Amino acid sequence: MHALDVLEIAGALTILIAFAAAQAGKLRQRTVTYQLLNLLGSGVLATIAAVQSSWGFLLLEGSWAVISLIGLLSLRRSQREQAA
Repeated sequence: MHALDVLEIAGALTILIAFAAAQAGKLRQRTVTYQLLNLLGSGVLATIAAVQSSWGFLLLEGSWAVISLIGLLSLRRSQREQAA
């Protein structure tokens, strides 16, 4: 197993942990933790997909990363508005 394989598995597990925790009712989807886990995992996988020219996988994971980033920014904006 190569280092890239380990990184790829870690990225996938990061996403799966967030998803499993949400499905089990342990983590709400509209939280910073959930969004960060998804952003981190999908960002790693998107980077690997780009390096390997895996365009379908890049589309999936790149989109996932962008959507997670938008969700994270939205949560941060809501938190700032509530604090003000």
